[in-house]
Amino acid sequence: MAQSNHLQYQAKLKRKTNGVKDRYIPPAKGSAQFKEFSLLMAQANVEFTFPKGFKEIPAANNEDFSFDYAMEIPGQEFEIWFQVKSLKQNWLSVERNHEQENPDSSYLKVGKALAITFTGEQDNFIRNIPSNVLARYRADAGKSYLLNLIDSPDTKHYKYALLITLQKNHTGTITAVCFTNEKDPEFFRNIDKASNCLKFKIH
Repeated sequence: MAQSNHLQYQAKLKRKTNGVKDRYIPPAKGSAQFKEFSLLMAQANVEFTFPKGFKEIPAANNEDFSFDYAMEIPGQEFEIWFQVKSLKQNWLSVERNHEQENPDSSYLKVGKALAITFTGEQDNFIRNIPSNVLARYRADAGKSYLLNLIDSPDTKHYKYALLITLQKNHTGTITAVCFTNEKDPEFFRNIDKASNCLKFKIH
């Protein structure tokens, strides 16, 4: 029985990948979406390397969700949405009005608000991102949220998501949401493929 289930899983996996796994799809650097995303990244001191096997798709931008860039692995029911924000203007405001809240904590509110919007739940599974992982992204703080999604056309009826928020002091925030219909090893392998595509610059 176990062997039968394994063979069915392998067949399903083969249908999903469909030979796409090793194919390089060049980034759509000429698209209006990518140009706008590049400007936002420059403001937030973030760099981006387009990962192999991914393809640009339109980012969600409506009343509930406002993301800057999105991409998918064709045929794999897996996509990532990105949001990048500079904190520099916020810090200029703080310098003029010292009673304002510390902008470096804004990533906490962003993550919590998105998690609630995606799930409809106040309590979601949250973890601190370890310091060794933060160092890979040159970030100072971060959280991850494993979410069971509301069935919604806004999220293309995906079932699950991993939401990641990263923050660099006095600089900016990065938000990434990885969507899937299966919380299986392939989901985390796909996340790993894109894990180094976005990070803060050294200076």
